[in-house]
Amino acid sequence: MAAKKIFKKENKKKKVLSVIFKICKNKNDFIFDNDLVKAVSKRIGFQNHFDATKLDTKEKLPIALQKEDFALIHLGSGKHQFVKNIEKIYHNFEPIKKVIDWQYRKSILNQYNTSESNILSVANNQRILHHFLFGQDKEFDNSDIDSRPKTYFPHRTKANLEYSFGKNIGLKLNNVQIEIDLTVEFNGKIGIFEAKNGKPTNFSVYQIYHPFLYYWQAKQKPELKIKIKEIVCIYVVREKQKGFDALNLYAYTFTNPQDITSIKFLKSVRYNLINQNRK
Repeated sequence: MAAKKIFKKENKKKKVLSVIFKICKNKNDFIFDNDLVKAVSKRIGFQNHFDATKLDTKEKLPIALQKEDFALIHLGSGKHQFVKNIEKIYHNFEPIKKVIDWQYRKSILNQYNTSESNILSVANNQRILHHFLFGQDKEFDNSDIDSRPKTYFPHRTKANLEYSFGKNIGLKLNNVQIEIDLTVEFNGKIGIFEAKNGKPTNFSVYQIYHPFLYYWQAKQKPELKIKIKEIVCIYVVREKQKGFDALNLYAYTFTNPQDITSIKFLKSVRYNLINQNRK
């Protein structure tokens, strides 16, 4: 009876995944496809079935999955899999120990919208991304295109990826879609950026791992092996403060490029955007 009450309280998206999880458990097969997602969504009355498997924080997992320590990974080609160990699929943000008051002049479009693209545009235009990633306090030489960072705008791509989930699970993802919010490159160091608003306490590791592996695979090509020296993933979170915005930046890499569970924290910094506009 208690389980039914909990189920009723959950939103339709969570109900869809709870039903699919029960079906997979009964079949003892934890791989499912978008056809099942669509069918269950229709039964539950959840209209946006494409969004049913997008869970960027562990709080979005249904109670049934949380109780049994299962989360969701994507296999590509419209397939997904329930995998044991939530803490390996989601990573908690580390405490921020360094804070910088970043002096800047607010432009007319800085806060026009709260999209992920806008967050990264502000951070890029104010050279915060460059300062965090490359440790540069001064302006780059704009007279020479080769002596300043290159910015590559948001894009989606598809790729075949092969990697492990710990020691016991090997994954082959066929034609999986990868979303990259922003890429910055300078002197062979590649920074891959993901952005969010608010105060998330954790994130789905695959959000940064799939782009990381995509560029790591590019590094294996003879023409890029020497040129790509380092790949760093940066999560940018815009947080509202009293009277100003703060940008929290977290840097990660993977000690074993072909294991999604080998995520390693590098550093974090909070940039308080202190408006210095002239009157």
